[in-house]
Amino acid sequence: MGETMVVLAPDDGGPLEHAARLTVGVGGAESNVAMGLARLGHRAAWLSRVGDDPFGRRVIAEIAASGVDVSLVTVDPAAPTGVYLKDPGPAGTRVHYHRAGSAASRLDAPDLTDPRLAGVRLLHLSGITAALSDSCHGLLAHALTGRALPDARIVFDVNHRPALWPADRAAPILRDLADRADVVLVGLDEAATLWGSADPTAVRDLLPGPELVVVKDGPVGATALPRTGPAVFVPAPQVDVVEPVGAGDAFAAGFLAGLLREVDLRSCLRLGHLTAAPVLAVPGDTAPPPDPARIARALALTDRDWATPVRRRDGGNGT
Repeated sequence: MGETMVVLAPDDGGPLEHAARLTVGVGGAESNVAMGLARLGHRAAWLSRVGDDPFGRRVIAEIAASGVDVSLVTVDPAAPTGVYLKDPGPAGTRVHYHRAGSAASRLDAPDLTDPRLAGVRLLHLSGITAALSDSCHGLLAHALTGRALPDARIVFDVNHRPALWPADRAAPILRDLADRADVVLVGLDEAATLWGSADPTAVRDLLPGPELVVVKDGPVGATALPRTGPAVFVPAPQVDVVEPVGAGDAFAAGFLAGLLREVDLRSCLRLGHLTAAPVLAVPGDTAPPPDPARIARALALTDRDWATPVRRRDGGNGT
């Protein structure tokens, strides 16, 4: 559940201010996860709002084409579909949002009352939604505190976006929301920015509530820290990186697919890395995951074989 926007990006990969033509795509953290899960063979639905406009229709069509159920999406005639622009540069890709007053910013607690949500096993949320409006923040609080879907395991990806709200304002809100979830995903870099956390154990100490906290450390790897039992670390495989945008969502999709399949945490983390790698290697926000046979071979590797080599060549933070 969350906002998806139309993405405009220079078709030559250069800076936005010099672009002669823009390509049109679709991007949203939560729908990226839904598409990743659908491509891995799971039933996934996306709940959101879009404007009654061409961009809204494009968003719905592209997400549906990935096998995601879009019947829970509301078309709002009184607000537009959000837009963001990518601005590639030597220091990385910057993002410029045009989403204030968007249809998705009007999401509210009643959106979780649809009877078709009965039986949902996982509800995936992110901190992006909390920054969109007061009603969106209230929706997350209703989902996490009121447990609007009592049978669902709630997953919360912190996903701090500095362009939406500064760290000093976001930090206490995101920590409170994360601590009420069942499963939390967070990058070590954003945890350091928000809460001053230096390592995965420090993040886990800050979030005692969830049954599981997953801390992602870019090219180093990812650590799953359950409430009880030992932490599990899996190094990231080497990838030639084109652009990191969307790789964290792909990692989430792979990891959650592992939870749905009820495999061990090491396999969940490996699935996350395997689904993130193709996204790192393309300029878009999503990419098809490896085929099932390749996934099966990778999950069967010994720890030694998996870990050689472990570093991406850019040193960037993709997962």
